[in-house]
Amino acid sequence: MAKRRQGKWQRFAGIWSITKMSEWDKEYCNMEVQAFISIKQGGCGEFQFGLVQGDICGEVKKSGDDRIFDFTWEGQDELDAESGDGWFMVKEDGSAEGEIRIHRGDKSMFWAKRRKEK
Repeated sequence: MAKRRQGKWQRFAGIWSITKMSEWDKEYCNMEVQAFISIKQGGCGEFQFGLVQGDICGEVKKSGDDRIFDFTWEGQDELDAESGDGWFMVKEDGSAEGEIRIHRGDKSMFWAKRRKEK
């Protein structure tokens, strides 16, 4: 059973570089660090783009024929406490796309590629 549980995370676990967002340009997204989302086995992790950063926790869910990582997050936007939710899916070519939403605020689609381990 442990292998099966680990297997569902394998598709999502890792560090993903956010390459594009629908609502913010690359200059803002990469203002402090290369924008990223990081998922660990078990579904927790972190993300940052621009001045928005947070800790995430989620689960793998079935969505039609696909599996998505559905998460909530808590963190900061320019030092103000924020929270929200989002999702992402890994496409056939290995890239990912998803959406991140700030509670009662902005939302943006994002596209990402898995970072190669050094």
